[in-house]
Amino acid sequence: MPEAAIITRAEQLRTEIQQHLYRYHVLGAPIITDGEYDALFRELVEIEETYPDLRTPDSPTQRTGSDLSEDLPKVPHPAPILSLSNAFSTEDLQQWETRNLKLLPANIQLDYVLEPKLDGLTIVITYSNGILTTAATRGNGEVGDDVTANIRTIPTVPLRIPATDNGKTAPKQLTVRGEVLFLKTDFERVNQEQAAKGLPAYVNARNTASGSLKQKDSRITASRPLTTYIYDIVAVDGAVPDKEWDILAFLRDMGFHLIPDAAYFNNLSQVMDALSSWEARRHNLPFEIDGVVLKINDVAIRQELGFAGKDPRGATAYKFPSEEATTKLLGVTVNIGRTGKVTPTAQLEPVFVSGVTVSNASLHNYDLIQQMDIRLGDTVIIKRSGEVIPYVVGPVEGARTGEEQPILPPEKCPHCDTALIKPAGAVDLFCPNPRCPERVFRSLEFFVSRGAMDIEGMGPQTIAILIEQKRIQDEADIFYLTAQHFEGLEGFAEKKILNLLDSIQAAKERPLAQLLTSLGIDGVGSTVSGVLADRFRTIDALLELAVQVKQAEAAFLQEAQPLIQTGTSLLEQTPEAQKAQLRLQNPLVELAPRYMDSQDVPKKLERLLKPIWEAAPPTAPTAQTLAAALAHLIDVAKPLMQIEGLGSVLVSSIIAWFADDYQRSLLHKMRQAGVNMQAAESIKAGNALEGLTFVITGTMSVPREQIEALIETHGGKVSGSVSKKTSYVVAGEAAGSKLEKAQSLGIKVISEADLRAMV
Repeated sequence: MPEAAIITRAEQLRTEIQQHLYRYHVLGAPIITDGEYDALFRELVEIEETYPDLRTPDSPTQRTGSDLSEDLPKVPHPAPILSLSNAFSTEDLQQWETRNLKLLPANIQLDYVLEPKLDGLTIVITYSNGILTTAATRGNGEVGDDVTANIRTIPTVPLRIPATDNGKTAPKQLTVRGEVLFLKTDFERVNQEQAAKGLPAYVNARNTASGSLKQKDSRITASRPLTTYIYDIVAVDGAVPDKEWDILAFLRDMGFHLIPDAAYFNNLSQVMDALSSWEARRHNLPFEIDGVVLKINDVAIRQELGFAGKDPRGATAYKFPSEEATTKLLGVTVNIGRTGKVTPTAQLEPVFVSGVTVSNASLHNYDLIQQMDIRLGDTVIIKRSGEVIPYVVGPVEGARTGEEQPILPPEKCPHCDTALIKPAGAVDLFCPNPRCPERVFRSLEFFVSRGAMDIEGMGPQTIAILIEQKRIQDEADIFYLTAQHFEGLEGFAEKKILNLLDSIQAAKERPLAQLLTSLGIDGVGSTVSGVLADRFRTIDALLELAVQVKQAEAAFLQEAQPLIQTGTSLLEQTPEAQKAQLRLQNPLVELAPRYMDSQDVPKKLERLLKPIWEAAPPTAPTAQTLAAALAHLIDVAKPLMQIEGLGSVLVSSIIAWFADDYQRSLLHKMRQAGVNMQAAESIKAGNALEGLTFVITGTMSVPREQIEALIETHGGKVSGSVSKKTSYVVAGEAAGSKLEKAQSLGIKVISEADLRAMV
């Protein structure tokens, strides 16, 4: 049992922290700095870790934890309930938009919908034929806790949609996502009731809302003044608007309680202009928010952008600025990444920021250093937002003494003495030497890391030693290492060597998707690697495709050369000609996606390239000739271009990597060493469905994934949309628009029982 003084101190800390949270989040009038608040919070954490019995359910330290409860049944979600990437500055938002635009065809204008980011508990609610059937928490994103009985007690959740007789019709099946929370006034009232009962006040509204929703007795939930806001559609069997702004109107028509103050913006500049006002008014809102959510308005574009890892690219969360601190800038270190990018890193007097002591921080690039006039010896502002790498916000010019010195960009790579370059349009310097020892080191470091080839025992220090001793020069060399390569190296005992060699041997058998991830192809993470492995099955298929696409692209460029040269002569006179030339020079990115499923391509090409064709020389190709060359390129590249979530820029990046002579020789070298280059064969139960394509719609007797597995293990394919190529539509209860489309196209509709009979 802890001493009485410790018990008293824990109670005091909980009370103080609660008061400070209230002043900060509700009143917007904090009386201590973030650093002082963190010190109080850390002290409470240390006490509770030493004396777990002092940890109360309403302690501020209990904000985090698993969403899943062992006491409640589980409900699978019809689609993954994903979290969003975070942005912490307007620069982050600009970079987010720039990354998205690079994955989309040229000249696309993005508009946005902004909503407050509620600090509540995610809820997923399903309606069948307009009736609320299930409600679940987010859980782990795949399954959640069943809280259907409890969600029915919240007045802002409609039990039937449309909630009013407005002439609208509910989809056969609709799953929506929202947030359950306490409004500030309601949470205050709950604590007043606690005080009246002589019970301790709740500290954290979100945790209290979560506990209220997960009660086994729904009467307890009904006694709590919870509010639910709906903001998204997870899945729907039926037609819905194709714009986010219109989806909100659709949800409103259905009778859902929407987040107030959502706003539409024509462009990102308008969004960024509005952020400061959002930050200023956050404490005047009726609910707690920790930022705002920004979504691309066009749903089709969001779907085309796909995912980066598990984060959807088409939406992001802008978090309000976190803790900052000031310290001295002592020096600058030049870092070279595996792509050759030069990143200047600030060496700082150690300072405590956002829970950690920081002595290094990113300076981003030398252009930014010059723009912000950051100097050696400056007092600088450091920011650490969440778990991201700390970075320098800017100098505190009023603290200058006159002894500060300018920071000059390096002219040569500090590791290989190669002259640094800055590609056209880039803000970063690059080391162009692919054999730069630092670039090689960074590439190898990534290749062996967990999540890549996961070679246990081969950390950065081991890689550095092996490179220095010229035992390895590239990723493939790792698979040729023997015990003799470690002879004479300090720290490598016999047991360590044997374990490392066993790990290398095991890495040779890694799945194809894992190998693809480890190669460091720009834009290809674990998610895209898995898709490529499933679709192409072997490295050879990707290598062959890359060669074919490059040949088709070269043939197109040869046909288009007279037009490209014409465009060059007009560049300074007409911006339209410059755009046309860019399209011609990048057919895989600019033209192929645009015309992949188009009819009458020659006429469309003529219109698109009109600024050049008007001044075309006699040697210029006809529209029919150019369209034929483009059609061949599209036909060859289709296996990649048709993969959902792969934009044209990413497709081009994949093709370029597998067509590169160095990378091809590297893969050949790995193959010779025995590295697995193909996906494992899927186990087939039979071939009764060979050559048939199925679309599944409606509710089945088992989760849809099991129906898909049944089809695929018997040789069939599953598609998400109905077309003339569809062989059968498997229709369950509450089947919607897919069933209607199948009937209009004359496609045979079967039941789940019919499908099982077929196999």
